Amino acid sequence: MAARREKMVRIGIAADHGGYALKSLLMTTLRARNVEVIDFGARELNPDDDYPDFVAPLARAVGRKEIDRGVAVCGSGVGACVTANKVPGVRAALITESFSAHQGVEDDDMNIMCLGGRVTGTALALELVDIFLKARFKDAERFRRRLNKVVSLELESLPP
Repeated sequence: MAARREKMVRIGIAADHGGYALKSLLMTTLRARNVEVIDFGARELNPDDDYPDFVAPLARAVGRKEIDRGVAVCGSGVGACVTANKVPGVRAALITESFSAHQGVEDDDMNIMCLGGRVTGTALALELVDIFLKARFKDAERFRRRLNKVVSLELESLPP
């Protein structure tokens, strides 16, 4: 019997000036591990940039399923999370510890993880991203039922 190969996950990553250093480290590390990473910016450190300019395009790509998962980084992670969750099809959460990094995917089909570049250490951030990328949605009836309720809420807010 042949071993089953895990599908390669395509991830996108975005950050403003507050998350720029952490994003750069994450991209370098993930690419060294042969993970396909799409850079949504910022591509240079600019203290006057705004997180929605980078997080919104990342979130749209995740929402349209052009990429599998996303990592959004701003200073605290809060603004990135708020922005990402405004996009249909996105389920983003600010992650600060390992349980939520996998449980958010397994139970809630989280597809964007948000990190605080000024508050999350590099070793922890790398561990959280690894956990997030390895996690898979459980797809059990109770989780699908809950996810469908979330999608219904999203559809209510769309214009007719």
